[in-house]
Amino acid sequence: MPNPIPLAEWLDTMDAEYLSSFIPDGGASVKFAVTPEESRADLTARMRERCEEKDYVLVELSAATMRAHMPQDIFFGMANQLDWRRLARRAVLRLAAKRDYEVASVDASSDINVFDAIAQAGGLETQFVMQQIRPEIQKRVFRNYRMPRDFRTAMSHLCLSEDNRGGDGYAGQVLLDWLTEPVPIGNLRQFSIHTPINRTTARYFIEAALYWVRFAGCAGTVILLDNARVTVAKNPKDGLRYYTRAMAMDHYELLREFIDGVDRLTNALMVIVTDQEFLDDSRSRRGYGIYQALQTRVMDDVRDRNLVNPVASLVRIA
Repeated sequence: MPNPIPLAEWLDTMDAEYLSSFIPDGGASVKFAVTPEESRADLTARMRERCEEKDYVLVELSAATMRAHMPQDIFFGMANQLDWRRLARRAVLRLAAKRDYEVASVDASSDINVFDAIAQAGGLETQFVMQQIRPEIQKRVFRNYRMPRDFRTAMSHLCLSEDNRGGDGYAGQVLLDWLTEPVPIGNLRQFSIHTPINRTTARYFIEAALYWVRFAGCAGTVILLDNARVTVAKNPKDGLRYYTRAMAMDHYELLREFIDGVDRLTNALMVIVTDQEFLDDSRSRRGYGIYQALQTRVMDDVRDRNLVNPVASLVRIA
C-alpha cells in the first residue's frame, strides 16, 4: 500500500495547485481522500478557512444524513447551503459594474435593496438604475445558455426580486422553495417554470448552480462529500442512513458520472472524503470493488514505493 500523505501537506497542494489557480481559472476536478475518522473534522475546518480566505463557496455533504446515491439529494443538499439572495445581489452588482456604476461600497452580504444601494452610491434615481440593469439581466442571465432554461429563468427573477420594496414580502420565496426542496411544480406556474428537480434533471441543475456561483463573482465552489457511511456493509441500526449493495452501486455510478463529466463542472473542486473500507476490492462488501467503472478511474495505475503523488485522483491522508 502506498504511503499516506500528511493532511497539511495535501491541503497545501490543493491550495497551490487548485484553489489558487486551476479552479478560479475555470477548471474542475474530483478528488478522493481516504481519511481516518478522527481527521475528517480537521480536514473540513482547514478547508473552510481556505475557502473563506479565497472567496470560495464551501458545501458540506454527508452520506450519513442524506441519500448520497440520489442526484436530486446532492443538489438539494448543496442548494440549502447556498445563499441564493446574496448570489443574486452579487450578480446584480457585477452587471452594474459592467455598466460603469460605482458598486465598490455596496455590501452584497447585507440585507439591502441592492438597486437602491447602487443608486445611492452613484447619486442616481433607483428607477433609472433599474431601467439600465434590467436589460443586462435579460441579456446576460435570462439568455445565458450555459444554464438550463428554467434555472436561468429563476435566477433572472431572483435578481429582479432584490428590488424588494413594498409590504408584500419577498417575491422570490417560491423560487427558493423550488431550489431547496421538492415542491409541486404547479407552484412555479407564474414564473413559467415547468421542470421539476428530480433524479433525471438534478445533474443539470448541479452544473448550473456551480456556474451561477462563479457568475456571481465567487472564485468557485468546493464540495466536501463524506461518503464513509456508504461503505458500511452491515446495518448498525443507529438512526443514520444505511446503504444496500444496490444503493452503494448507484452512489458509485453517480461519482463516476461526475468524474466523466468533470468538464461540465464550472470552477469546482469536489472532494470525496472516505474511509479505508472504500478501497476494499471484495465484490461482497461495499468498497469500490463492487463497481469497477469507478475503481478503474480512481485507482493508482503507477505509483512510487516511497513518494506520494499529492495531486493523484486518490490519496491516503495520514
